[in-house]
Amino acid sequence: MKVLVLGGTGMVGSQVVTELIARKAEVHVLTRSKEKAAALPSGVRALMGDLLEPATVRSAFRGMDGVFLLNPVSTTESHEGLMAVCGARLAGVKRLVYLSVHDVDTAPYLPHFGSKVGVEAGVKASPFEWTILRPNNLYQNDSWFREPLLQYGVYPQPLGDAGLSRVDLRDIAEAAAIALTTSGHAGQTYDLVGPEVVTGKSTAEVWSRALGRPIAYLGDDLDPWEKGSLQYMPAWMVFDLRLMYQFFQEKGLRAAPGDIERLTKLLGHPPRRFEDYAREMAAAWKASA
Repeated sequence: MKVLVLGGTGMVGSQVVTELIARKAEVHVLTRSKEKAAALPSGVRALMGDLLEPATVRSAFRGMDGVFLLNPVSTTESHEGLMAVCGARLAGVKRLVYLSVHDVDTAPYLPHFGSKVGVEAGVKASPFEWTILRPNNLYQNDSWFREPLLQYGVYPQPLGDAGLSRVDLRDIAEAAAIALTTSGHAGQTYDLVGPEVVTGKSTAEVWSRALGRPIAYLGDDLDPWEKGSLQYMPAWMVFDLRLMYQFFQEKGLRAAPGDIERLTKLLGHPPRRFEDYAREMAAAWKASA
């Protein structure tokens, strides 16, 4: 099976590539970067191109049996997503898996959520055997906080107290590879969630146990978070994330009854626990110190 992975050099997409290789798929990755193309795993073919260019849209999808569609957060995310849908339609792709976001319909006014609503609609209106994956906040986002955790003893992601059902990206990648390479998932939307509800404070407590030292939750105040984040992210992205965190603090993003059971059936095992992820990362950080 020939599969084109869009977003295949990023954190989630690269894990999808790994899972597809394990399932003997012939994997192609679309990228704009020659450096990232050169770093792809052995046997993975790089396709150079840009979804904002019609020439790429007309050529990249030819001969593909399946497509994994992940559009990185950007000001052109929706357009790139729909261009990919059109390219897959033109090429007669049989199967497409789109990575959206958990409970996208509850807050379509948020740029991070709303940018995916139109793409979901385009996917559903297409003749593919489509599957939509809607992941919660990723455990692996915490890898960005190595310095605050280890050097300052704080957890900075302002998740609030309403609760999220965060998920491991390895479960996302497995779900994507399963949906692409096995039957029975056409027309299905899966919520990808973790097995427990976590908060900002409980996340800090987990990191305290994993690291063997006190970790304080930095709190819910979004003003200092925004000010600090502007030092390393563009203003449009910081504003987008601030709105999303405000939503998390007010409403949460929790699994619905039956989500864990359904995901367990899809994966063939229970979704991974955050506590286990934190212990793995703490051990890896210690080993690399």
